[in-house]
Amino acid sequence: MTVTVWPGTGAWTGRSLTKASRCRVSDVARLEDASFSYSGVGGWAERGMLDGFLGLAQAAWRSRAYGDFWSHVLVAEGAVDFSAEPEVSLWDLAALQVIVEEAGGRFTDLAGVARPDGGSAVATNGHLHDEVLGLLRGVD
Repeated sequence: MTVTVWPGTGAWTGRSLTKASRCRVSDVARLEDASFSYSGVGGWAERGMLDGFLGLAQAAWRSRAYGDFWSHVLVAEGAVDFSAEPEVSLWDLAALQVIVEEAGGRFTDLAGVARPDGGSAVATNGHLHDEVLGLLRGVD
């Protein structure tokens, strides 16, 4: 399966362009109904955000460690509602911001800046973004 993006026309997934379907983020608007994907627990403590991460994982309906690039693509496809990583490299994220945004979601670093080179990543369906960032930062 591949994901194809044309800025301004959406993100598409499928085995070929002739059989592609449009990626759309979920409509989930409540954290207790949301599915959370992440790459692992490591890194959150080094950033002083382990409590926020664990609180977010407990507040979500479900959490799974699908990992890295795939977590954020699952957000774009609507299979999970948000994802977060405390440490990532630009080469892991370069395409993800455009994919998530073209699918209708939001993509930022942990500071809330929409950029793929911030060293961290949060991708959401848009509805949950501010709440997710707040919980990760320990802000109610």
